[in-house]
Amino acid sequence: MNLILQVIIPVFLVIGFGYLAVWQKWFPDSGVEILMKFTQNFAIPCLLFRAVSVLDLQQTFNIALLSSFYFGAICGFCFGLLGARFLFKRDWENSVAIGFCCLFSNAVLLGLPITERAYGIDALSANFAIIALHAPIAYFIGITTMELIHGKSTSVVELIQKVLRSMFKNALVISLVLGFCVNLLEIPLPIVAAESVDFLANAALPVALFGLGGVLVRYRPAGDLRVILYICLISLIVHPSLVWITGNLFNLSKTEFRSAILTSAMAPGINTYLFANMYGSARRVAASAVLISTALTVVTASFWLFALG
Repeated sequence: MNLILQVIIPVFLVIGFGYLAVWQKWFPDSGVEILMKFTQNFAIPCLLFRAVSVLDLQQTFNIALLSSFYFGAICGFCFGLLGARFLFKRDWENSVAIGFCCLFSNAVLLGLPITERAYGIDALSANFAIIALHAPIAYFIGITTMELIHGKSTSVVELIQKVLRSMFKNALVISLVLGFCVNLLEIPLPIVAAESVDFLANAALPVALFGLGGVLVRYRPAGDLRVILYICLISLIVHPSLVWITGNLFNLSKTEFRSAILTSAMAPGINTYLFANMYGSARRVAASAVLISTALTVVTASFWLFALG
């Protein structure tokens, strides 16, 4: 238990300190916006680029690992969508946004630091394999479903163009594509360039965690508490439980299994609110789900770490 606390508490203390600093106005809200732009558009893309550019793709991109994680994620989306529609009587647009909350784990800002603290930096290869497909798959599912419900796209080509435009405006997706290109084409990076990328990458997680705490100050609990708790249940319990079952069925290695479980057990990321805001659907629920589920992750992540042994 002491080891679990040593893994979990430092991560959430940094988030908590960011929250406290902004709440008490020790750090300006405008500064948080700048921090998050720095991390999301520069530091984290450098972290992902560095990781993907040197991965052993053949060994890391295990179809069983990816199938285990994304089976759980897609089931989570379906449970969120259908539960919101038929249990909570939300309209279809709201239901898609709620489903997206159940789909999009905070794999980078929470999954990476918790896995690294628990099992070391060498355990992150499977995390990066999951993250490499995370945003593309999640946005493809979310945007495609929302556009089909809206019925605005007149053709398959138009729909695909909209999905691709949305994905390739995302710095994380761009960094992953560049990382794959460098890796597959075996392009050597100059030492000066590689060290510069390392400098930015090393700043990514601590700055992002502090910024995440500051951002959460904006998300006051509001909306239907039943729906919010339902999102928390799907994201923090159901998704990792499904990954646990499929991971055992596919006989994942110990390292892959741990990474898949911990990544799937993370709270919804801030991108879930951005998605809801993009379509003007379930914004209060999405914002509150990010806040409450992030707080609950202290408990649920500890449980999953204990279960993993």
